[in-house]
Amino acid sequence: MRIVGRGKLDDFAGAHADARGWIANWIADVEGARWEAPADIKRGYASASFLSNNLVIFNVKGNRYRLEVQVAYKTGVVVVRWLGSHAQYTKRIS
Repeated sequence: MRIVGRGKLDDFAGAHADARGWIANWIADVEGARWEAPADIKRGYASASFLSNNLVIFNVKGNRYRLEVQVAYKTGVVVVRWLGSHAQYTKRIS
């Protein structure tokens, strides 16, 4: 898969040292993966949530942070839309 918006991940990891390892592992996983359906993601990320429009929410660092991406399964692209704390995510969707 190809990640679009990698700068958002790098910026977040720079500001949140506790999330650096998780983000680095997630990037390596995604770049080495070929997700063709939500089930492919679920195999590696059991706690991932799936919303309409191919939005996927990942729990980062035991749900301390949330990562929202949009997956284009046919073209193999993952677009980073948002990354922040769980509390910020809750406010965002309320």
